[in-house]
Amino acid sequence: MTEQRSLPIDTQTFEQVRNMGNVYVDKTPYIEKLFRLGRFFFLSRPHRFGKSLFLSTLQAYFEGRKELFDGLYISDHEEELACRQRRKPWEPSPVLYFNLNAEYFASSDVLENCIHRQLSAMEKRYGHDDVAKTIPGRFYNLIERIYEETEKQVVVLIDEYDKPLLETINNPELNDANRALLKAFYEVLKNCDRYIRFAFLTGITKFSKTNLFSGANNLMDISLLDDYAAICGFTEQELTDYFMPEIEKLALAENTTIEATRARLKKEYDGYCFSRNGENVYNPFSLLKVLVTSTYKYYWFETATPSYLVNYLKRTHVLLPELEEELLLDESSINDFRYNDDDSIIPLLFQSGYLTIKRYLREAQLYQLSFPNQEVRFSFLKELLPLYVNVRRDKIFFLAHKLYKALFSGDLAGAIEQIKNFLAGIIYGNIPNSEEGRPLREQYYQTVLYAIFRLLGIYTQAEVSCATGRIDMLVTTPQHVYIFEFKVNTQGSAQDAIAQIKDKEYFHIVAPAGRTLHLVGVSFDEKTRNVGEWKEELCS
Repeated sequence: MTEQRSLPIDTQTFEQVRNMGNVYVDKTPYIEKLFRLGRFFFLSRPHRFGKSLFLSTLQAYFEGRKELFDGLYISDHEEELACRQRRKPWEPSPVLYFNLNAEYFASSDVLENCIHRQLSAMEKRYGHDDVAKTIPGRFYNLIERIYEETEKQVVVLIDEYDKPLLETINNPELNDANRALLKAFYEVLKNCDRYIRFAFLTGITKFSKTNLFSGANNLMDISLLDDYAAICGFTEQELTDYFMPEIEKLALAENTTIEATRARLKKEYDGYCFSRNGENVYNPFSLLKVLVTSTYKYYWFETATPSYLVNYLKRTHVLLPELEEELLLDESSINDFRYNDDDSIIPLLFQSGYLTIKRYLREAQLYQLSFPNQEVRFSFLKELLPLYVNVRRDKIFFLAHKLYKALFSGDLAGAIEQIKNFLAGIIYGNIPNSEEGRPLREQYYQTVLYAIFRLLGIYTQAEVSCATGRIDMLVTTPQHVYIFEFKVNTQGSAQDAIAQIKDKEYFHIVAPAGRTLHLVGVSFDEKTRNVGEWKEELCS
């Protein structure tokens, strides 16, 4: 029997990974790449994507801890790299590592205390002059003092720079205070340019319109560059090179082939793309969990959707079908997350990892975005649904199972009853700001139904274009095809909806292939926010 190997599931420290004998996917070639590009960098990647581990790898490298890099790429290339940089191989530098990931910043003074505490620990090591009292002043003096006493340039590493901002999105006053503090803190990076050998900041979002980095404009953003697309996450080749024993074990546990196992892993956890032409990567957290446990689950959502995203989704109506269709943005829009701006929801979804680049349209200079894989699609819909309807998460699949059985058997009456259960109590408080006081439009109901059908794994399309118009929703099962047309009762009846299907001849673009074709008209009642009436006609 193959010996059980250790995978770095919850380890974010390079030293620990190496000393414990964990499998380490070698990302050290990127150190050499970074040196060729510059000295000051910013990287945006979703949570649990390996940012902290890479930053820890940089820390160990700049501290000159040669023994931790035995067998890795950089170990074989360090002498050449040192020669080009006119220094000794593995020459250590003073490293200032700021971790903003360990605190919860939802109350005042937390950020200030967090940075003061970390500065104090560094000053204890390198000394201080007791003159500067402010955070930017202490930071500047610390860097200058280290340079003057050691005659070595300093390395600055900052992990999750934006966490104090994301966690205070719902508190404008505290968010403004945190942003002002961070802006002054990061400005030190430019003011101390001559004292700094290398700087690297990581985060989830890029606050492009907050002027957060206006004073530190020497930072190079590598988030969308092709050469760094796989700096975090695992590529298909890395799966082959590092994880074949675990893949074989998983295939054995599932009683299937290695080829089928890899195909399922790809469908469930691959698909993230962070540049125009870069290769796709797997979510490392979920992939490692599956390989360790030999059990398929959607692990990335174990701790639920982050609160900052929920706050935005609550006040911004997202038309779910658009997230899987032609969702096109230019590069400036992808990077353009603006605090307290409802139009920023799509950039936020992209930067947070809920959407990814599917392809780049070179002539139009546009990125097409969509869900990266099944894990994200399924988990996002499950998390989003309770924001629209008053259904507890633990009840979703109980109701969905009944709906599933009804649709598969052609029992539309039974399906409508379950739809009513879902729609009972569309949450008033989650109506977008721009729609308050107005009646719900049919797109709200369409969004809820689309989420439900997709959670069931039923093939569903919304706003299907044809020569005569757009079908509101097309739902397909092995034995039945449903053409849905929706109306709000003030705009038309269920019979009017059926008449529209016939008048536009929507059924001509559907090829049932021996399946029963259902023409379904649904009229929603604005007062009850539920199905008011429905009609069905079968079409042979």
